[in-house]
Amino acid sequence: MIIRDVIMYTEEKLGQAERTELDAHFENLMSRADCTKHWTEKIYRQTEYLLQPNPSARIEEFLYEKLDMKAPSRVTNAELLGQHMEDAAKEFGPGTPYGSTLLKVGDCERRLGAAEREFIQTSAISFLNPLRNFLEGDWRTISRERRLLENLRLDLDACKARVKKAKAAEAKAAVAPDFQETRPRNYVLSASASALWTEEVEKAEQDLRLAQTEFDRQAEVTRLLLEGISSTHVNHLRCLHEFVEAQAAYYKQGHLHMLELQKELGRLPNAFALNSTHSVAAAAGASEATESPVETETLKIEEVQAPATGTRKVKVLYDYDAADSSELSLLADEVRISHQPAADDL
Repeated sequence: MIIRDVIMYTEEKLGQAERTELDAHFENLMSRADCTKHWTEKIYRQTEYLLQPNPSARIEEFLYEKLDMKAPSRVTNAELLGQHMEDAAKEFGPGTPYGSTLLKVGDCERRLGAAEREFIQTSAISFLNPLRNFLEGDWRTISRERRLLENLRLDLDACKARVKKAKAAEAKAAVAPDFQETRPRNYVLSASASALWTEEVEKAEQDLRLAQTEFDRQAEVTRLLLEGISSTHVNHLRCLHEFVEAQAAYYKQGHLHMLELQKELGRLPNAFALNSTHSVAAAAGASEATESPVETETLKIEEVQAPATGTRKVKVLYDYDAADSSELSLLADEVRISHQPAADDL
């Protein structure tokens, strides 16, 4: 059977055998199904990469799934970053400006990580799973039925070729021999061969009718499955809306967390200004017994005046990264002591 199908397939490709063609509507259904499978597979893979960029983690989850085991809960990168920041704050001291800021940012990162994990779980259930169910369920069924239909089509074409050959042989054997040139024994053999070919034609036509019936039945089954692709599109459309809603909720939640973090950081003292002012105050405290409270406040740029000693305090307006070793890296709002050359040195 397999060898016969291979021979028929080869002869059809070479144009040496008749091929049963499907109607245009059926061809369109198969083309649409192939297109659906192609793009569903691409969207599924890319969504996997979006939700889990780590290939090792994806392989681990795949193995757990194949072994029918529950994968352990995985900490997101944001949650891990938040944990490191909180641990660092404990080491530096939560009462210091740096430590308190680390605590605030670390807590925000942990909340962002929790929101990300929730988004990943929701997207996997509402979007990834339906796509995978189609690829591993419905599409495999469609592919199996299409392969069966192709095999039945090859059987049908083989039966058609057999009937065609049997009828040609019957017509050739039915030609009456010339008694003047043909011996009576050969005439008897010719009549017997004609009867045998007639019997062969009848058997071949019976097999053809059976093959045609099986092919038509399988074509109808395959057609119904292919028409179900429309329902698949409707289902995937609903899942896509749910994915968008989950993604919008995730980004909105992250935006709210960051706004809240900005407000909390805005209420904290300016660490850069305090550190610089404290260092200046400590140097002045060696010669003065008391210290004015104004000296501990943040220096305002309009209050800066050039002292007569050749040095002055300056406030950095913007961040600046040193281009080489001859320059200094500066941070915004940082207070520096600037040394001015004397007039005699100019």
